[in-house]
Amino acid sequence: MKLDGVRVLDLSLFLPGPLLTQMMADHGAEIIKLEPVGAGEPNREIGPKRDGMTVYFANTNRNKKSIQLNLKTEEGRKAALKIASTCDVMIEAFRPGVADRLGVGYEQAKAVNPGIVYCSMSAWGQDGPYVHKPAHDLACEAIAGILSINQGSDGKPAIPGIAGADMLSSMMTLSALLMALLRRKDTGEGDYIDVAMADSLIAAIPNNMGTTFADKQPPILAEERALGGYAMYQIYETRDRRHIALGGSEYHFAEAIVTKLGRPDLLDACKTPPGLGQEEVKLFLTDRFKEHDQSYWVEFFEGVNAAFAPVKNLREAADDIQIRHRKMIVEDTIGNEHIGIPMKFKNEPGEIKFEFAKLGQHTEEVLANVGYTLSELDQMKKSGVF
Repeated sequence: MKLDGVRVLDLSLFLPGPLLTQMMADHGAEIIKLEPVGAGEPNREIGPKRDGMTVYFANTNRNKKSIQLNLKTEEGRKAALKIASTCDVMIEAFRPGVADRLGVGYEQAKAVNPGIVYCSMSAWGQDGPYVHKPAHDLACEAIAGILSINQGSDGKPAIPGIAGADMLSSMMTLSALLMALLRRKDTGEGDYIDVAMADSLIAAIPNNMGTTFADKQPPILAEERALGGYAMYQIYETRDRRHIALGGSEYHFAEAIVTKLGRPDLLDACKTPPGLGQEEVKLFLTDRFKEHDQSYWVEFFEGVNAAFAPVKNLREAADDIQIRHRKMIVEDTIGNEHIGIPMKFKNEPGEIKFEFAKLGQHTEEVLANVGYTLSELDQMKKSGVF
């Protein structure tokens, strides 16, 4: 597989770091997950469980080794750095400065392994006026302006269905560390990567910054192309109080839709810029779609050249024929469902191994592999290192 031979020491918790290291594990990397002493990874206990394991943990931590070390002890710090000396990548997601105070920051890791690619993931980055401000995903989305353009039907900011800051920073960090590993092949040198959740959000909205940059004003959503200004880029309610989405503002889509609905006279209005000129079309579609249930419109638009889709709930999405065909929902040998691998390689494809480490399961194995003797491990255990 693509990442065979790559070894990663992962100190991150919750979603961004664990997700990116799981993707690496799916493609052959060896992931050593260093969990805090005590309860370990918080998502071991967050949300519903199957067979004693949370779905959240299963979706972010398959095929990893789990170790526990008390980094507040000198021997725990030394052990972590000894493991780091054998790794290609090290990832942490503490608040800025914490890894350094614990003795496992970039400079300490680089001292024992000059070729290491070290990644720090945080809400705001490693510098700036917010550097010590606590935050999870929602606070970053609030500061970055994302919540202001993610409004519910009442016109008020709504919690997005995707943890955008977490997910985007996860993929930004994965991309960055793969770039660094690629460059290391030529230079032999590692690197330090600083990825902020808020930065990742700002980088993800180039198509919605037109008014903000050109007019120095926040967008009026009803006048924005992809935020509610186009009749053909909208969500509409159906008779059974479900919804359908029209997701293409291009004229040929509009032509197909209004012609199918028997209103070609609305085509001129469809050509107008986003905003008030589209209102006639919006009002027509709002009323028309309420005349029938969602299932009727699915059949009605079958074969029509329109960017039409029913709004599915997550259970329906998990059973969707396209999602299943692409193996984005897969089942293990006992029928439990899991999220699949989104990156499809023709050569050396990724592989899901339904293996989930118990808390601290591999501590002694990993430490023995980096040179600790049985007597040293016994002493470390007695002194509370693990």
